[in-house]
Amino acid sequence: AAPPPSAPGEPAPPPPPPLQYSLLLQHLVGDKRQPRVWDPAALGGIPCPPKSEEQKMVERVMESCPFKAALACVGGFVLGGAFGIFTAGIDTNVGFDPKDPYRTPTAKEVLKDMGQRGISYAKNFAIVGAMFSCTECLVESYRGKSDWKNSVISGCITGGAIGFRAGLKAGVIGCGGFAAFSAAVDYYLR
Repeated sequence: AAPPPSAPGEPAPPPPPPLQYSLLLQHLVGDKRQPRVWDPAALGGIPCPPKSEEQKMVERVMESCPFKAALACVGGFVLGGAFGIFTAGIDTNVGFDPKDPYRTPTAKEVLKDMGQRGISYAKNFAIVGAMFSCTECLVESYRGKSDWKNSVISGCITGGAIGFRAGLKAGVIGCGGFAAFSAAVDYYLR
């Protein structure tokens, strides 16, 4: 913008100083920046009241390792039971008697075998789910971070503990396999 014309005989006003970006940046992102209080009501959001002590206590309980392990145990039991019943339902040998191969099994025998397999799978899934969830929570608490490494480390610990019952080689294979599976699931979910 051109400065306004001056009257004849008056000296011209000095030009404005150039804009200094360093001063501007100090006010935008530097130590002179004034923090603003975030108010959701000002942005049209729904204001939420502060949390009560009971709500904070419930959050602490739900974030605890024993609660996470118990939840994974129950979820694993339900999922394992459903998986066991499904696999028994598609297995052609359910209710089969090796002593009499030509006899057709009764519905009661088939349901009994399905129930036994469902309970067996449910217990195994519950144990694995509780072990994995508990070790992941403990690793996360120890590291102080929530990233993919937690699931890989806890997968290795869980797989190693399960496989170690069959020997050292099985423990190492279980550690690697479960860690790889945990990494793949974590990569897919994130």
